[in-house]
Amino acid sequence: MSIYKDIAAQFIDEILTGKLSDGCRMPSLRQLAKQRTVSMSTAVSCYQELESQGWICSRPQAGYFVSAPKPERAKPEMTQFVSRISTVNRNYALHSSINGPLGISSTDNDPVAITELERSFRRAIKRIGNRLNRYPDTQGEPLLRDALSRHFSKLSLNFSADELIITGGCMPAIKSAIEATTQPGDAIAISSPCFSGIIELLGQMSRKIIEIPSIEDGVDLSQLENHLKKGQVKAGIFCTSHMNPQGITMTAQQKQHLAELANFYQTPMIEDDVYLELSYSEHTPLPAKYYDQGGYVLWCGSISKTLSPGYRLGWCLPGRYIAKYQQQSTAASYGVSVPIQIAVADFIESGQYAKQLRRRRNKLATLKHDYLKYLVQHLPSYVKVSDPLGGMVLWLQIPGLDSNLLSEHLDKESVDIRLGHLFSTLDLYNDCLRINIGYDIDDEVKSELSRLISAIELSKTK
Repeated sequence: MSIYKDIAAQFIDEILTGKLSDGCRMPSLRQLAKQRTVSMSTAVSCYQELESQGWICSRPQAGYFVSAPKPERAKPEMTQFVSRISTVNRNYALHSSINGPLGISSTDNDPVAITELERSFRRAIKRIGNRLNRYPDTQGEPLLRDALSRHFSKLSLNFSADELIITGGCMPAIKSAIEATTQPGDAIAISSPCFSGIIELLGQMSRKIIEIPSIEDGVDLSQLENHLKKGQVKAGIFCTSHMNPQGITMTAQQKQHLAELANFYQTPMIEDDVYLELSYSEHTPLPAKYYDQGGYVLWCGSISKTLSPGYRLGWCLPGRYIAKYQQQSTAASYGVSVPIQIAVADFIESGQYAKQLRRRRNKLATLKHDYLKYLVQHLPSYVKVSDPLGGMVLWLQIPGLDSNLLSEHLDKESVDIRLGHLFSTLDLYNDCLRINIGYDIDDEVKSELSRLISAIELSKTK
């Protein structure tokens, strides 16, 4: 048994025997690491394990507390298979004419953040001066790169502003990373299931795919290593925190192992970390990039989920591939809007970004609770529902589902849902679907959920 699971088992025993009562405050992460003489990553994994099982809960700015496990809906099963090379042979486009609240992973804008952003933009215009007459720096404005460097240093991810490249969002960052590290026809490893936008992108770029099965701790790294040993994988793309669509977060040990594999086999791993800072707990997990010793992890992120997708602003920390990356990103784009970069830099420097993150995390934690409560009350008992520790989506599994029939019912009822088959190139997840939980359960959302539940009941064949 892993060290963190052993410690978690000890805490569970203390809760069951009454040594730790419901509502009792747990040691802080630093206290736990010191008391048990373990690393911070082990302490984090221990609390993630306890939280995922419902034995403890986090309260923003207060810490962790014992929580009597609530009656749980069964969670979706992990589909296991032997990974192999595949190709994209169908349309994975996410665009929908319906565009309902349960479809695209998104949430409402924060009115407080909007007000503060308006102030940041006014200050930005004054700071820019005559630079409006010049084209953007293709690497990104130094002010923004400095602000991001200082922001992430508070999360123990240290890098210099010169190492960072600003992009037009996370997907453009990932696209340039693919171009900098692979060629058409190369096979790229991804998690399974995987965000359909990544699959669509790889198909457009004529890359082959090797899907690596998901497990409770993250992904099956032993299968990934088998492909690395054979030289079949030229790169990997992995969302490591609050994965879309199933919501899994790789443990600290998994992230460290992923970075070690990248370095040992000298194979680039592109880390899609767009959900990193949307943990429901007070602790933001460390990325795999934190453990990267040789620069083989290309770390990509953006403000599309944490602030707004409309600004089209992201970044990449390309490590040893920075020269090739700059060539690709410069060819693909002539830079990102200077006013937007300066305004976001001001927003970060003023401390408003950190405050916005706390508000968004708290809101999403509440929304997850509300959606789970609603679904448990209204869904048939055979439907399995994920219980993620962050992000803004839920993954549902419906045993015996006729996905074609469900698709027909959803189209008829104008319900915008992402069906499970979109998240794989293989014939998998036909009994699954993903829903967005970023919006309050108002009358519109209730109507969408009601029609979805009716469609599920009408589409079960056995």
